[in-house]
Amino acid sequence: MSTEMNQKHRIISETPPDVIPGADSQGIDDAEDAPQTDEFYERHEIVADPKQSLIRLDKFLIDRLANRTRSKLQTAIKAGSVKVDDKDVKPNYKVKPGNVVSIILPRSLEESYHIMPQNIPLDIVYEDEDLMVINKPFGLAVHPGVGIPNGTLVNAVVWHLQESMKDLPVKEGNESNRAGIVHRIDKDTTGLMVVAKSDFAMSHLANQFFQHTIERRYQAIVWGDVEPDKGTVRANIGRNPNDRRLFMTFPEGDDGKWAVTHWRVLERFYYCTLVECQLETGRTHQIRVHMKSIGHTLFGDPRYGGNQILKGTLYSKYKQFVESNLQLLPRQALHAKVLGFKHPRTGEMLRFESELPNDMQMVIERWRTYLQGRKELM
Repeated sequence: MSTEMNQKHRIISETPPDVIPGADSQGIDDAEDAPQTDEFYERHEIVADPKQSLIRLDKFLIDRLANRTRSKLQTAIKAGSVKVDDKDVKPNYKVKPGNVVSIILPRSLEESYHIMPQNIPLDIVYEDEDLMVINKPFGLAVHPGVGIPNGTLVNAVVWHLQESMKDLPVKEGNESNRAGIVHRIDKDTTGLMVVAKSDFAMSHLANQFFQHTIERRYQAIVWGDVEPDKGTVRANIGRNPNDRRLFMTFPEGDDGKWAVTHWRVLERFYYCTLVECQLETGRTHQIRVHMKSIGHTLFGDPRYGGNQILKGTLYSKYKQFVESNLQLLPRQALHAKVLGFKHPRTGEMLRFESELPNDMQMVIERWRTYLQGRKELM
């Protein structure tokens, strides 16, 4: 093996659990001789050989990372997604013996779908040449998947940007079904998402998500009277071995991936509680699984049993009241309310906030009215 290729390509452990609360990450498991990966990001660490000859950083990386073009790697360097010995460097940096080169890249998806532009309305909160912030409605999947070949937010984004398709970061391999997606929220969860419109923006935002600097706050209605007023759930999350459609918590250090959710009570309805959840990590179904694990399943959540009466008696009037609420809100009561990040080009801190959707607002108002009618519970 040549001197240049005889490098140690490895990963390091995930960012420790005491990172800044309120940020969101897409952290990963340790695996020797493999990139750190998750649904949307992968992190590589390469240690240059002690006999490494001086070589440009982009050339060093292209020789060691499969299926990545030089332009993509140069973009990642400019976006701050590449560090040498944990320091930012310029694209013309010359790698030296013993340098530790780390890189965070948007991950190519395993499955490939032909993305057909579809005229699906988008609630665009903000848009410029680099990115879009979208308020996603209930029932809209973010990207194609098994059983959902089209009719997704990606199809809508491609339609919206079809006049400038050449600028979309969707050119390499299975990235054709990414269309600038750097994170997602569940199909039946509503709220704010950011979509990249360029390779540079995509690399920059991916790095921010990975480095826990994205602010993401959700509001949720959960079953039960949550005590105390605030708290934190720290529990690994992984697929339920008995039902692959579901996720569950595992003891620390056992199966699953490290996950942290901070929550605080916003309003109490005796039988239910309105809470704000701040993500420190970004696992699939994280809020739904974490809140269920502490006995407060999300109201209306059909997958995790929240569409059943979990608190209160079953006398007829109460049962009718709850069932009417579940009809108004036939999904998990979860909304991505706040999204904050640094603009990739300007460096300006942007922060967006969206109103709760009508279905959640109506159910909240109904619980308030119901509680007023039963003053003995207050």
